[in-house]
Amino acid sequence: QVQLVESGGGLVQAGGSLRVSCAVSGRTVSSYAMGWFRQAPGKEREFVAAITRSGSSTYYADSVKGRFTIARDNGKNTVYLQMNSLKPEDTAVYYCAIRLGIYGLETPFTTQNEYSYWGQGTQVTVSS
Repeated sequence: QVQLVESGGGLVQAGGSLRVSCAVSGRTVSSYAMGWFRQAPGKEREFVAAITRSGSSTYYADSVKGRFTIARDNGKNTVYLQMNSLKPEDTAVYYCAIRLGIYGLETPFTTQNEYSYWGQGTQVTVSS
């Protein structure tokens, strides 16, 4: 059974930093592509960041490029999203997701329907 558990969300002031984590069980993160999405109140869930199966390539939404970094720790079977220079518009529930199946080492996945399993989400609130 595949489970993803996010943690590390919280309240932070604008300009601050936060790191959210996604602990995975049932699958090895080093073997699969993973992504982070977010959903703000009244809005649809949107893509934030993705890391390819190889771990060598990362992709970001334009709104977070240069401020957020996705990374994984194979030893801890965990994927992280480091968020710097946070803005009030970054306030949302952040979800991680894993893409199972067979695909290329460098294939990026940036849309929700490409992912197989999701975590329950962690709230990030940025105050102005």
